[in-house]
Amino acid sequence: MARAFLFVLDSFGVGGAADAERYGDAGANTFGHIAQACAEGRADREGLRSGPLAVPNMISLGLVRAAHTATGLKLDVDMPLLAASFHGAAQEISSGKDTPSGHWEIAGLPVRFDWGYFPDTVPAFPAELTGAIIREGKVPGILGDCHAPGTEIIERFGEEHVRTGKPICYTSVDSVLQIAAHETHFGLERLYELCRTVRRLIDPLKIGRVIARPFVGETKATFQRTHNRRDYAVPPPEPTLLDRLTERGGKVIAVGKIGDIFAHRGISEVRKAGGNMAMFDKALGAMDDAGEGDLVFANFVDFDTEFGHRRDVAGYAGALEAFDRRLPEALSRIKPGDLLILTADHGNDPIWRGTDHTRERIPVIGIGPGLTGGDIGLRPTFADIGETVADHLGLAPGRHGTSFLATIGGHARTA
Repeated sequence: MARAFLFVLDSFGVGGAADAERYGDAGANTFGHIAQACAEGRADREGLRSGPLAVPNMISLGLVRAAHTATGLKLDVDMPLLAASFHGAAQEISSGKDTPSGHWEIAGLPVRFDWGYFPDTVPAFPAELTGAIIREGKVPGILGDCHAPGTEIIERFGEEHVRTGKPICYTSVDSVLQIAAHETHFGLERLYELCRTVRRLIDPLKIGRVIARPFVGETKATFQRTHNRRDYAVPPPEPTLLDRLTERGGKVIAVGKIGDIFAHRGISEVRKAGGNMAMFDKALGAMDDAGEGDLVFANFVDFDTEFGHRRDVAGYAGALEAFDRRLPEALSRIKPGDLLILTADHGNDPIWRGTDHTRERIPVIGIGPGLTGGDIGLRPTFADIGETVADHLGLAPGRHGTSFLATIGGHARTA
């Protein structure tokens, strides 16, 4: 078999980005700070977790050593590595610290241009854009028009939204315009249609994503976002690993928001669910269904949206431990000739100031039966991940990145 499985733990950075100071993130370290908080008892929560961070399966794949590669961090916890496992870290060269940039670079396409951003002012959106949204979106006005965390702005404007029918529009330091609306009072399909309209309106501004953020509930106290989120992203400007693979006849099974991130280009099938554990079920099913030459590309978004942005250290630690407990289920599905890589797309240090992503290096850990495994060192670009997958599946090299397959005793296979 020659199959590949690429699991992205959304926002699980390991610190140490060479250009972190440029982004105001010098010293940010998602994994390091969570591990430290757990060791010091600052991440205990009754009914959820307590004590040191318990992620033995990821550690057995080299997570602690990957963190040391990224920053020089030394943790007291370590254990023997699994045979055929490999570990290292990667530095992002794309502009920005957002989801599309990270994922596109992982898939072999660094983002060399600058995204457009909205200023941290009130209003945040240009008057002509707001006017166009109201006119072409056929809404009576908009609420928000500022930088804000998603749950907070729904609490602030949710009741007024339900009363007036005005959608809640907001942004952040990312290249994004998010629209929150009630699933029933406003309508889910109407929200999606509005987002498609706004996507067209902001294309000239080089905004990376428009995100639909549906919610339910009747009062400030009961509003809750649902898992019917949908991202409307700019299509990648060049072919990615996904395009190259599907053009060759391989199948790309996208789990979670992967399809949205790539504007559904190079995607054969999409499988979605609500929550990391339901997403893990989908990923396992995709592994079972993947055939020769196929790629399963999965994103586990809760680490970012539910815990990183909310600066919830205990929640993030508990989510990592829950993911780790299920990792043996994925490992049991790995067959000779397969390749499994666990990585991230950026950081979101729950101990850091603010509520935004943090510029960090990412872990690159994994396993492949038949490999010798070992240390892949610090990779100069996330694109090395995509090129390694391409190499493993027998694709010709792309324009960006270098495969590390030979470093871990592998060789290109013919799918």
